[in-house]
Amino acid sequence: MGNLPGADPVYRLITTVLDHTRAPAEELAALYHQRWEIETALDELKTHLRGAQIVLRSKTPELVKQEFYGLLMAHFAVRGLMHEAALEAEEDPDRLSFLHSVRVVQRRMARFAAIPPSEDKKPARGSPCRNPTGTVRVEP
Repeated sequence: MGNLPGADPVYRLITTVLDHTRAPAEELAALYHQRWEIETALDELKTHLRGAQIVLRSKTPELVKQEFYGLLMAHFAVRGLMHEAALEAEEDPDRLSFLHSVRVVQRRMARFAAIPPSEDKKPARGSPCRNPTGTVRVEP
């Protein structure tokens, strides 16, 4: 495993795949790392984004699918913000905390919940609104 930076020289992996030509040891070791990337993403979705004790509320298969896609989009949005923050800070995105990022987004969401659905309504004083350039500002 010399071609992977920071990798230990010896890995032990037990598998039921016995044909070493179909599954070379180096390939299996590299894929094992990728498996844990997926497990981590599932944990982020199930535990940190949705909440450990919260179940999907929808009652029909179509609405369950819609709710699940909404969670995936929220996960993608948080990960996208984390990536942008890491690039700006010249940091590895894997070093940022997903849970901390979710909490930051949740704190900021309260500001944007008061945005009116259309430009026709004048926002209440002290609430955020969009100006003609599309940026969000707070009305004095």
